[in-house]
Amino acid sequence: MPAVSEASDVVHAGPLSELAASTFPLACPPGSAPEDIRSFIAANLTAGHFAAHIRAVDRTVLWAGHEDGETVGYCLLVHGSQPAFSEPAALRHAPTVELNKFYVHADHHGRGVSARLMTAALQAARRSGAAGIWLGVNQENARAQRFYARSGYSRSGVRTFRMGRRTEQDFILERPL
Repeated sequence: MPAVSEASDVVHAGPLSELAASTFPLACPPGSAPEDIRSFIAANLTAGHFAAHIRAVDRTVLWAGHEDGETVGYCLLVHGSQPAFSEPAALRHAPTVELNKFYVHADHHGRGVSARLMTAALQAARRSGAAGIWLGVNQENARAQRFYARSGYSRSGVRTFRMGRRTEQDFILERPL
């Protein structure tokens, strides 16, 4: 059973980047161009990006993996982040934390990894003193929306998300801590 812990850049940045490259496409809408996905990964999900996230004082990276070092999931919390809404809305809880990334390898879906990772994310957000946590999820990603609803999140707005030539619509979901 994979354990969840805080990531360290020496050990985890490379494996996190590899997992991000394999899981990010799963969250993209069906019409996403492969070149846009590859470009987004190259611009945002490299080992260098993960090392910077791990070192940043306003971020927490949680890693889910096996004792043998296999990385099966991760999430990124950004403390104090506020969404840019594309429709009038407001977060109901302040201060807040953004659940910026939350991914589990497809081979580990349905095995409880996501639930353990979410529990750890909520605990980390509480320890930071936040009153709420929010995230953006693509409007076409029904599987993720169901998981977040089971985890206590509800819709508080909409924002746009640019990936390559397409502008995507994300739901902003929020929950109290």
